[in-house]
Amino acid sequence: MAHHKAAGKTRQHVSPAGKRLGVKVAQGQRVGVGSILVRQRGTKFGAGKGTKLGRDFTIFALTEGVVKFVQKFGKKYLTING
Repeated sequence: MAHHKAAGKTRQHVSPAGKRLGVKVAQGQRVGVGSILVRQRGTKFGAGKGTKLGRDFTIFALTEGVVKFVQKFGKKYLTING
């Protein structure tokens, strides 16, 4: 007699859609005012000069310029050099 273990419903195995988090620009890339630089949960990156942290921890540009990643005391920051 053949045996086959019963599996759960396939609906139970569907994973939720990704939230499209992460770094959106590269170092040295030129950005405009209001450009989103990083989407994150928590402060993996801090907001440096020329950037601001949104209420959902998104970092966006306040000024126009070139993106630079900086590390101070073991913490990563994004800055914009005009």
